[in-house]
Amino acid sequence: MNQDTSKTNAAKEAVKLIRNGMVVGLGTGSTAKIAVDLIGRKLSDNFQIIGMPTSVKTEEQAKDLGISLIEIDQAETIDIAIDGADEVAPDLSLIKGLGGALLREKKVEKKAKELIIIVDESKIVERLGEGFLPVEVSVENHELTRNEITELGCTAELRIEDDSLPFITDNQNYIYHCKFENGIQNPRELDNNLLEIDGVIDTGLFIDMASKVIIGTSNGTKIIE
Repeated sequence: MNQDTSKTNAAKEAVKLIRNGMVVGLGTGSTAKIAVDLIGRKLSDNFQIIGMPTSVKTEEQAKDLGISLIEIDQAETIDIAIDGADEVAPDLSLIKGLGGALLREKKVEKKAKELIIIVDESKIVERLGEGFLPVEVSVENHELTRNEITELGCTAELRIEDDSLPFITDNQNYIYHCKFENGIQNPRELDNNLLEIDGVIDTGLFIDMASKVIIGTSNGTKIIE
């Protein structure tokens, strides 16, 4: 499988869903970056959209492409959002945010009338939790927050940058990468339990949010919805 070709095929299919004048949530990550580039190339006198970026990185990319942008608090609802995912389960529940933008991604994508997820086949899992679940936490007392997180049955490692300093999110928080040895048995319950912990800002569990998942393959796409 050529992963780049698969990602491009998924992104192309998603961009077909965007109509002139739409307000579009612009995702973050390698596959979403391709979609944003494709949107930028489509801009013309007859095709203009307004973008709501899910990260500082995507905001910079969109500005370079000439896409008009609005801030998260400038619209209660948006027409569509296109983003990638780290894991996709059969019920379309997702793990997102290993790129570090989960809080802003979730804020934008909760506003979307349609959330279109674009992935290659490597992101499809039988059960969430094959890899890490990112959890965004407040910097203050983050070790205490981590201890409470691990009581839910996982290990939790602080995300560290190449310079050996903690990764700082766009919202000035830390990220813990949580690993559940046997996967996540009940994502909805886990999400609720994590959000009840003092210091947890948000989780990378995106449940009941995806409208459609476009899976790119080397020779086309498959769609689950």
